[in-house]
Amino acid sequence: MPVFDQLSEKLEGVLSGLRQRGVLTEPMIREGLREVRRVLLEADVNYQVTRDFMKRVEEKALGERVLKSVSPGQQLVKVVHEELTSMLGEKRSPLALAPIPPTIIMVVGLQGSGKTTTVGKIARKMKREMRRTRLVACDVYRPAAVDQLQTLGEQVGVPVYAEPGSKDVVGIAQRALELARSERDQVVIVDTAGRLQIDEELMDELRRLKTALSPHEILFVADGMIGQESVNVAQGFDQALDVSGVVLTKMDGDARGGAALSIYGVTKKPIKFLGVGEKLDGLEEFHPERMAGRILQQGDVLSLVEKAQRSFDADEAAKLERKVMGAGRFDLEDFLTALRQMQNLGPLENLLKLIPGVNSKMLKNVKVDPQRMKHIEAIILSMTPQERKRPEMLNGSRRVRISRGCGRPVAEINRLLEQFKEMQKFMKQMKGMQGMMPKGGPRLPFGGGMPRM
Repeated sequence: MPVFDQLSEKLEGVLSGLRQRGVLTEPMIREGLREVRRVLLEADVNYQVTRDFMKRVEEKALGERVLKSVSPGQQLVKVVHEELTSMLGEKRSPLALAPIPPTIIMVVGLQGSGKTTTVGKIARKMKREMRRTRLVACDVYRPAAVDQLQTLGEQVGVPVYAEPGSKDVVGIAQRALELARSERDQVVIVDTAGRLQIDEELMDELRRLKTALSPHEILFVADGMIGQESVNVAQGFDQALDVSGVVLTKMDGDARGGAALSIYGVTKKPIKFLGVGEKLDGLEEFHPERMAGRILQQGDVLSLVEKAQRSFDADEAAKLERKVMGAGRFDLEDFLTALRQMQNLGPLENLLKLIPGVNSKMLKNVKVDPQRMKHIEAIILSMTPQERKRPEMLNGSRRVRISRGCGRPVAEINRLLEQFKEMQKFMKQMKGMQGMMPKGGPRLPFGGGMPRM
């Protein structure tokens, strides 16, 4: 996640020096923690939040648990991880769903924070969870806000309640709720008006909406790119509305990360989601412990597995697994299917960051060509069905014909076929290991297994 890259790299630089020492003295720890404090303040983390964090870390770091342990450096990193988790909210805070539908979610924030897009992303999440969802257009002041919400509703496949021309925001919301109840909707998401800055008129309208709707969630959308200002704005909205949670947006941008690390410490309101990118699938559930692990470059395997389970086509994955583990032969059609499934996970650089031991310095040397997948697809689709099933048929003249058909050089086709042979070998190894896989453990796509935790 680019927003934490710089912070993560600097923290790793400080902690790796301490981690590698066989013995740690109090002066060494104090010096190291001074550097950690400097890194956090440079990342625009709130001063009071940083101060409280450092006080807790120092108390634990100078205790017997660290100083007298076999590996004091590792213990110190563990303390930093624990306190970073605490700073980010301690544990996952899911959406509060009403025991008797519909669940009413009010989404608030300033203009330009990504509020309306966030409404669309949450609607997509609810739809994928098979919850009947309706959007309500209560941003009646910003030009084209209603049109934008209706476009998002069409893309997600959920209805949008709007009254073009009306400025009666409370009336719109009440009539939308009546309709939602009559239609037995399970979730109602209300997109509210924003301003370029907090003003009393805006807050008064939002208070009246809250009174009329009695929402189960009031989510404040904070722009992760503007650092401490987001934290100050969050405080203003929280004082007026008692928000229930925060969605941090633009977390794929080049920001310092201070807002994400400060917002819970200042407001004590949990971060529920992270918004990444403009696409409607760019919404991640926020797990404080996992995020602390990512920041400390310890990876996030659980999020990687969850992402795979969400992104892969279950039928295709099951078919491939049966073929790989059964008597079937893994061919180029299967190779293309596997690559397409992997592509659904998103950019390779983002996936690598979730793997323990992979740090931002390593990734600087990773050159991922986004066109590569298209080239591979073009090569394989230029083959006949028989050639895809029996790649050993691909002699020199056939490769020249394929090269002309897809517009890629023969050398690239040769390289692809070598990679395919390596994949075939790997699949045979997986088949040989099938009996060693634990029964009942969660499965990874394409025949992989994972031991129970």
